[in-house]
Amino acid sequence: MSNWSYLRKVVELTGNANRWRKQTLNLIASENVMSPLAEAVYMSDFMYRYAEGKPKKRYYQGTKFIDELEIMLAEKMGELLGTSLVETRPISGTIANAAVFRVLGQPGDKALIAPVQAGSHVSHTKFGTLGALGMVQVYMPYDEERMNVDVDKALKLIESEKPAFIVLGGSVYLFPHPVKELAEVANSHGIKLVYDAAHVLGLIVGKRWPNPLSLGAHAMTASTHKTFPGPQGGIIAFTDNELYKQVSKTIFPYFLSNHHLHRIPATLVTALEMEAYGEQYADQIVRNARKLAESLAELGFDVVGEHLGYTRSHQVLLDVENLGGGDKCAKLLEEANIIVNKNLLPKDPPEKVNDPSGLRLGVQEMTRFGMRESEMLDIAMFIKKVLIDKKEPRVVANEVSEFRKSYTKVMYTFPDDVVSDALRLLE
Repeated sequence: MSNWSYLRKVVELTGNANRWRKQTLNLIASENVMSPLAEAVYMSDFMYRYAEGKPKKRYYQGTKFIDELEIMLAEKMGELLGTSLVETRPISGTIANAAVFRVLGQPGDKALIAPVQAGSHVSHTKFGTLGALGMVQVYMPYDEERMNVDVDKALKLIESEKPAFIVLGGSVYLFPHPVKELAEVANSHGIKLVYDAAHVLGLIVGKRWPNPLSLGAHAMTASTHKTFPGPQGGIIAFTDNELYKQVSKTIFPYFLSNHHLHRIPATLVTALEMEAYGEQYADQIVRNARKLAESLAELGFDVVGEHLGYTRSHQVLLDVENLGGGDKCAKLLEEANIIVNKNLLPKDPPEKVNDPSGLRLGVQEMTRFGMRESEMLDIAMFIKKVLIDKKEPRVVANEVSEFRKSYTKVMYTFPDDVVSDALRLLE
């Protein structure tokens, strides 16, 4: 293939992806979209630059503008989260976890983590970041009735195992973890508690999910591109000043050199949007998730968590074991322009990871495109047509594409005239 053919292929595939995504219902719980203004400042000269170290203490020259922006971002995120101690440099939630874990533990130390059934992320485990750092995972017991950490048994584990630190939060959980209960006992033993808010940062900022920092967590790691609809990246907020200082010294140079500067102004724009509209956005996310779960249940799906009200987050879990399993169902839905991911359910053993019983759905991106409760019923109907009615996915794909045409504008952002005035400053 000639260079020109390669170039055409690169541009063609990128264009195809852009066009296709506008025709789909993206229900991946770990994704979102930025506003046009955030995208505009993301595509800046900062994409090419380095700024090793902290603002005003760099190892490179030419950083005077990013210094100001980075300080502003830390201050604004601190205001939104109720702390003055914020690290903005991690380039992902996993890197944020790594920096905190590295400070709190040594190789061979134990970390008490949420059970996989209650949503722990792979970075918390021996298979991910924790294992790469040579630390030992100890799962907290699972309370099947509450679909959460078993508090009483976890408190006993803290006493018996004496872990170096505790990790709550994660990637697949419908209900808040018991931060306050565990933090009180952890504090009495001098143990730090870390909360991974990657999925729920936007709900925390929007005051629709408990803020773990106010409940006793010493550090909160997060991604900035899930329910918080910014660019891909990470962040850490602290209530412990000494821990903040130690982690700041660890991020660079242990886990990164350059920290992808172009995401800083885009994250700051998103933070300002969330300050203005975050409560409305988070409220609609939670309403939509509940409505989607209820609608799917009414249409005959086995929706996890019915006895607890299905969900308090942006996520919905479906048990599709009797419909062919998570792998098959996720592929069928993708053919219908509905993007979800297969996922282990609490009942699944770990060895079912490649073909689990469940599907994980997230409503945050479709909510940002203006969908509300009535549209959640429409989405549930599309899913039913594919998985229960066994309608040809390609036929449903056309219906989905037509439906999606009415939802292309990013909402919960500044008015068009304000955005236009702001964009002129980039010229």
